[in-house]
Amino acid sequence: MTDFAKSKPSKIEIVQHDNLHKGFYKLDHMQLRHEKFDGSMSRVINREVFVRHDAVCVLPYDPQRDEVVLNEQFRVGALGRTDNPWLIEMVAGLIDKDEQPEEVAHREGEEEAGLTFSALWPITRYFPSPGGSTEYVHLYLGRCNSAGVGGVHGLEEEAEDIRVTTWAFEDALQAVRDGRISNAASIIALQWLALNRAEVRGLWQ
Repeated sequence: MTDFAKSKPSKIEIVQHDNLHKGFYKLDHMQLRHEKFDGSMSRVINREVFVRHDAVCVLPYDPQRDEVVLNEQFRVGALGRTDNPWLIEMVAGLIDKDEQPEEVAHREGEEEAGLTFSALWPITRYFPSPGGSTEYVHLYLGRCNSAGVGGVHGLEEEAEDIRVTTWAFEDALQAVRDGRISNAASIIALQWLALNRAEVRGLWQ
């Protein structure tokens, strides 16, 4: 059996790092070399890197009713890639410089869905596309009361137009199976809840 710990690369040499665009997001160009698994250095590699704030995503869950709250909104990245670019997602937002992920979770719950979370359960943290993006996602389950939740929400100054609906958990999980829910954060969170639902309901009810 190979001992991977003995051959773990660690050396990185940045040859050049330039900013190509700076708007709502940044696009950088990097030239770099890195150590390979055999101990030698790679050739110089050219990469464009999409630089953006880290994100927080929350799956609102009512353990009493066994319901989740989901958002539906237009996503430009899905335009031309699917017949319907209005995606079914969770509460989500970007982390500003001086914010903690939990603060963003509570703020976005109110802004996007009119929700107050009485507790947050950390699910995981992950890179959604590390081959070309710096984004790091903090994923949570948020305990809420789903009674009367719904309608259209979002901030006008951010051009948000978010339709909020409640779903029986099994219906949301079926939407993952059917492909109607097609974004990574929602799929990960709903599958995690499917595995941990009994424990969550036992502790949160």
